[in-house]
Amino acid sequence: MTQTTKEPLLPKITSPRDLDGLSLPDLERLAGEIRDVLCNLVSARSAHFASNLGVVELCLALHQTFDFLHDRLIWDTGHQIYPHKLITGRYPQFHTIRTKGGLMGYPNPEESDYDLFVTGHAGASVSTAVGLASGDRLMRDGEDRWTVAVIGDGAFPSGVVYEALCNIRESGKRLLVVLNDNKMSICPRVGGMADYLDRLRMSGAYSGMKNEVVKALQNIPMLGDPVERMLTQLKEAAKAGLHGGMLFEDLGMRYVGPIDGHNVALVRKYLRMAKKSEGPVLLHVVTEKGHGFHPATEDPVLFHAPPQFQRRENGELQMKKSGGRAYTHAASEAIHAVMQRDPRVTTLTAAMCQGNKLERVRDDFPDRFFDTGICEAHAVAFAAGQAKVGMRPIVDIYSTFLQRSFDHIFQEVALQDLPVTFMLDRGGLAGPDGATHHGVFDLGYLRLFPNMTVMAPGDAHDLPAMLDLALAHDGPCAIRYPKAPETTVPGKRAPVEHGKAEVLRRGPDGLILCGGALLSDCLAAAAELAQEGLELTVVNARFIKPLDTETILPLAADGPFVITVEEAALAGGFGSAVLEALADAGHSTPVRRLGIPDRFIEHGEREELLADLGLDAAGIAQACREQAQACAPGQSV
Repeated sequence: MTQTTKEPLLPKITSPRDLDGLSLPDLERLAGEIRDVLCNLVSARSAHFASNLGVVELCLALHQTFDFLHDRLIWDTGHQIYPHKLITGRYPQFHTIRTKGGLMGYPNPEESDYDLFVTGHAGASVSTAVGLASGDRLMRDGEDRWTVAVIGDGAFPSGVVYEALCNIRESGKRLLVVLNDNKMSICPRVGGMADYLDRLRMSGAYSGMKNEVVKALQNIPMLGDPVERMLTQLKEAAKAGLHGGMLFEDLGMRYVGPIDGHNVALVRKYLRMAKKSEGPVLLHVVTEKGHGFHPATEDPVLFHAPPQFQRRENGELQMKKSGGRAYTHAASEAIHAVMQRDPRVTTLTAAMCQGNKLERVRDDFPDRFFDTGICEAHAVAFAAGQAKVGMRPIVDIYSTFLQRSFDHIFQEVALQDLPVTFMLDRGGLAGPDGATHHGVFDLGYLRLFPNMTVMAPGDAHDLPAMLDLALAHDGPCAIRYPKAPETTVPGKRAPVEHGKAEVLRRGPDGLILCGGALLSDCLAAAAELAQEGLELTVVNARFIKPLDTETILPLAADGPFVITVEEAALAGGFGSAVLEALADAGHSTPVRRLGIPDRFIEHGEREELLADLGLDAAGIAQACREQAQACAPGQSV
């Protein structure tokens, strides 16, 4: 590739092999072009932004040093994948990212051979890298193959990382962990590991200083092995004193760094040095989240995944305003209100203070707000300890991330029957984040546990009342709500009582049971069908467990069919609970379940996905028509 032209470089990069002929100035120009593409993307739609700006040079250096069609590369918490996608042949499709039918916002093996795993949750990269390296060694076809895991400092405290580090010594000789340290998770990182990395970064002159001392001593006569031994001893002493302990090297890794992650030449140099090492290496790279875009470096929390924005002529940014208050806001306001009333209430989150809109809770109740970092299992067990001594902890975590603490929900909370309240944000389809983030499995795994109460508000009216009920209940409770603008059903409403459903509309021609926030769609479908002469009963179930059989069973027995509606996996979900109740009672009323089928749902806007799955008002109405036709006299079901 001739580099005498000032034509854009990025459109010419069809694979990482095209980087080989680029000079250092060319690489720096290419980094700028990548950042321009990222800025243009966010002017079109919301996307992960600041984290991608921070890894541009690191990505280029990695692909210049390794051949990842032969070597292995895993990006932990894969939302930092955009520069990698741009230089691995996906630049022409990049404008489609996070849109229905377009590129995924995370690594995707179906898109490219350069992507090994779909990684949307934090912390697993080191474990999978250890497995890859071990497998290559056992297969005896990868003796010259390197495995590289890139993990951020926000993900690094995840418990599974330390499980992997404890086994890394036996993983093989060709394993590199790149610790991308930008002092951030989504919000500023927390905990002892953050302090440890700060000390490492502050002692950053160490690596370069040692190299210069070695060079100087080599020119002094009569010095040899004793000096080398002395330097080794100085190295260990410096690491013990300045680094606060030799954590990584004691675990069997060579620690290198920290180095400037925005200096392509320097990163490339140290990557090449790492390839000459015998045994696992941890390369500590310091980057700046939002690098190259001043507003993002000034406020990396806002620009982690900012709303769509446009640049005005004066340089100011105009952010697109949301279409209304979301369920997340309603939940955070309810949490704040109960913390004002009850000093026993605490709030715990796992690096999701901003995502769960808990900033006001954090600021107003600093002694009762706990951010555990990306350590969901710890957050749940921590909450169990607080509950045991009389506190009323609220664990506020995205549905998809709470899965990581399944065993602790079982052992430390449900088995002990402790009053821990789980607030499951993003319960349902998470839109453009796709399969890794859709919170569709919570109903199935939570209703398994004895002692557990599982609630799904039909609208914003239900949510604060459910939180009040949960905090007054002497046992574990879960409340799940979607990533969506809140809706409110008009009219006089029944109070929220433990295990009680709410009948909102009555009709003899069939029964719609709604388990969650698609209630407005169910009522809209019923209103549409009423115009056609089909009068249906609509029930806001409110409780997935315990199911209100006293209300539901008579209504089901009296009608020709039952339609259950849930924004959750059908396997083991709300509809399954209804089927179980009808079977146990000996009822044979036909039941049709609407929900998430037994497959992973790709990314797209929530409204698009709901329509495709028949979970919007039109789809629910059509299912009712079909069921009514099937149950009509002379028809077989």
